[in-house]
Amino acid sequence: QVSRKISSFSAPLSCSYPCVYLYLSHPSHSFPFSSLLPPPFLLVATELQSVPLLARSPSTNRKYPPLPVDKLEEEMNRRMADDNKLFREEFNALPVCPIQATCDAASKEENKEKNRYVNILPCNVVLMCPFGAFLLQGYQEKNKFIAAQGPKEETVNDFWRMIWEQNTATIVMVTNLKERKECKCAQYWPDQGCWTYGNIRVSVEDTMVLVDYTIRKFCIQQSIVCSKPQRLITQFHFTSWPDFGVPFTPIGMLKFLKKVKAYNPQYAGPIVVHCSAGVGRTGTFIVIDAMLDMMIAERKVDVFGFVTRIRAQRCQMVQTDMQYVFIFQALLEHYLYGDTELEVTSLESHLAKLYAPSPGAGCSGLEAEFKKLTSIKIQNDKMRTGNLPVNMKKNRVLQIIPYEFNRVIIPVKRGEENTDYVNASFIDGYRQKDAYMASQGPLQHTIEDFWRMIWEWRSCSIVMLTELEERGQEKCAQYWPSDTAVGYGDISIELKREEENESYTVRDLLVTNNRENKTRVVRQFHFHGWPEVGIPTDGKGMINLIAAVQKQQQQSGNHPITVHCSAGAGRTGTFCALSTVLERVKAEGILDVFQTVKSLRLQRPHMVQTLEQYEFCYKVVQEYIDAFSDYANFK
Repeated sequence: QVSRKISSFSAPLSCSYPCVYLYLSHPSHSFPFSSLLPPPFLLVATELQSVPLLARSPSTNRKYPPLPVDKLEEEMNRRMADDNKLFREEFNALPVCPIQATCDAASKEENKEKNRYVNILPCNVVLMCPFGAFLLQGYQEKNKFIAAQGPKEETVNDFWRMIWEQNTATIVMVTNLKERKECKCAQYWPDQGCWTYGNIRVSVEDTMVLVDYTIRKFCIQQSIVCSKPQRLITQFHFTSWPDFGVPFTPIGMLKFLKKVKAYNPQYAGPIVVHCSAGVGRTGTFIVIDAMLDMMIAERKVDVFGFVTRIRAQRCQMVQTDMQYVFIFQALLEHYLYGDTELEVTSLESHLAKLYAPSPGAGCSGLEAEFKKLTSIKIQNDKMRTGNLPVNMKKNRVLQIIPYEFNRVIIPVKRGEENTDYVNASFIDGYRQKDAYMASQGPLQHTIEDFWRMIWEWRSCSIVMLTELEERGQEKCAQYWPSDTAVGYGDISIELKREEENESYTVRDLLVTNNRENKTRVVRQFHFHGWPEVGIPTDGKGMINLIAAVQKQQQQSGNHPITVHCSAGAGRTGTFCALSTVLERVKAEGILDVFQTVKSLRLQRPHMVQTLEQYEFCYKVVQEYIDAFSDYANFK
């Protein structure tokens, strides 16, 4: 039971407001209670006594006890059976909200406008900041996070005041500003230059946009007391999390989380994490962080127990059963594959390890690594359109058909059903979604569809990695003219220029859409010297090709790059992997061949088809690095 007693001494906080205290029945435990003045800004501190961080009930009495990591995959498969039946049961067994929690302060008339959602109010347990934000613990760290709702226009000033007063150095944003045309969060930072929010001046120092997240660096300073030093704030904005649902794969989230952990300085205050309401995606991020730490420390995870504990601090943390399952997927991903990122400076020593025999595997480390990739299941049930009888004849190889979720869709031809299919998949790059269209080499009767795809998606670069004929067999129909213009449906093609380079031919093709009466120049890069079986003799030609394509992209507006070989998987996947890996090497000095290829294989079957192609990825990166005597050149 709680008895209240008013104390006149000041709050143990980095703010100057008087504070009213709450006393528990034990005299040595005191919690600041209710209000910091002036209202409606609330900031209630936790007690400073040492208390157990995770009050755990004995696992023998629990229906969902902690899981040893070596049982994680088996347990996940069991719970995911029958359309996640057991996972749903487990999620529904979580406590909804603690009985003792009250939401009095958030329900006050003067604070109602500050709450984004009327059904998700901050409850006066542990800590409360403006517009509903709570201090939450990590795995073994008190007050590691502040879980907040996304600021509204009228709470942006409060948000920055909280950042300043809590000495926060890192903001984690797991929502987009708008989703499905609905405002999810006010933009609380300037696009460039500086802006003042209340008495906090915020200036943009740097922005780095990547495929799954954006990193922004800000300098903040109190505008009233300019003598105080500036502080550097890093915002990590995860952009690949849909409002309804979860990311397609946890790979991007794990990379993102690693980056957050690496950047947050030890001296800093709590990491501020927010989505829109501050419970679903925010809670999911915090739980993954804590459980990865627990996995390392104890070789087990306790998702049910940890969600229960943070729900006692903030209602509805981890909001859906899909988010709950995603936590397990992220933990299993990390357990099975670990951290495969490498600094470029350690690539040579890593390759030496890969060529050495893998303990207990009976093969080299490289073969063992590639075997992990080949174990990824091809989801034949998710290729519905490509497997329709009317489309089967449009596929060059029946095992390589695009998945439904990322297939390239072309406009239906007037009066003709089932004409929106082409055997091509959108593939993510290093900096942007759908950076590539990985396509099969067109068949004679699909050339028109191929060009309709290029026109519709404004592709201005084609990378061709096969010859028209190889080993006496047709591998790709010639889809461009040798001399006079040719027409395919509404589209006509004219060869304007052809130039031979050391390892590839460049063709500039004038593409005209006669129905729209518009023209466009498309540049084709036809790479030679990559046999159907095997790999190029060296990586230099591939490095030069990638550089030429990227230069063309910058000049033509960065629309998707069309990449094709014969079936659109082996050589096509290797090119996409190398482009992505080399771009990251240049930007960050980091590479991750394994996860790059794994991600490609989740987007299109058989991408990077052979061990030889996989090894070629490593060899080309090593060759690229060796070409620079000074590491500083990467920057």
